[in-house]
Amino acid sequence: MPELPEVETVCRGLRAHIIDRRIVRAELRRPDLRFPFPKGLQDQLEGSTIKNITRRAKYILIQVGNDQAGEANDKIWLTHLGMTGRFTVYPAQSDEKALDETGDETGDTAKETARFYHSTHNQIGAHDHVHIWFDDLTELVYTDPRRFGYMDMMALSDVNESKHLRQLGPEPIGNTFGAEVLLEKLKNRRAPIKSALLDQHVVAGLGNIYVCEALFRSGISPRRLACHVGPVRTGRLIEAIKNVLDEAITAGGSTLRDFAGAQGSAGYFQHNFDVYDREGEACLKPECGGKIKRIVQSGRSSFYCSKCQR
Repeated sequence: MPELPEVETVCRGLRAHIIDRRIVRAELRRPDLRFPFPKGLQDQLEGSTIKNITRRAKYILIQVGNDQAGEANDKIWLTHLGMTGRFTVYPAQSDEKALDETGDETGDTAKETARFYHSTHNQIGAHDHVHIWFDDLTELVYTDPRRFGYMDMMALSDVNESKHLRQLGPEPIGNTFGAEVLLEKLKNRRAPIKSALLDQHVVAGLGNIYVCEALFRSGISPRRLACHVGPVRTGRLIEAIKNVLDEAITAGGSTLRDFAGAQGSAGYFQHNFDVYDREGEACLKPECGGKIKRIVQSGRSSFYCSKCQR
């Protein structure tokens, strides 16, 4: 499942291509993904302009609206990629001029708009479920073979109190995430620290790969109870979480099976794994001499070195 660095990578890729572009046509090729599409999604997208693209936890938040209506009427097109969801941008392939902001460059609006019904993305896949055409002939396609992703639409003013976001913990790479905050979250938890960090109420956006990597860097065993992670270890853990996420974002995320960025590019952080998916291999810390082990916690694989993680 795409984790925070992968989702951040997608957001950055989308921002580079579709900010300030107007949606000329939207097509939903099925009625649902994991859940039904929100009522009127296609109509709300068509004619709107992409104003901003941000991320909260593992959610992509695309702000859409009409400049004439004002920001108070803007909406958030929220997407969760699930396990296999991905957005792909197909830049314009045509030499024709894109429509101007009125959509009427030649005086024959209907004729010009009809161009967008003929895709420059000719290889339509069985799992391409959402297709967006923009005023510069760029196309955006959402693909999801297993359909565990989902989408929603809500008012910009309601997004933080939506059912998706209102109970999320702090962002791990934000300024509000420090040792005191994490200690408070962990003090009464008797679950293993690995499981606690995967709880989105404790910290938002962390997933299995990066928790394994951060625990290794901070020298904390995934078996240690969360309430037994004291101030010193918490300080190391905070630093490790921030560093591993920053490095993963710089590398474009990790590609293990399905993830690709908005331009179809794979991430590279998997080449920098210290423990994840390295069961039986030697620990990379100098003079450790231990080997990486794998255990299952809450149905997820935990990779760690039993010798240097305590």
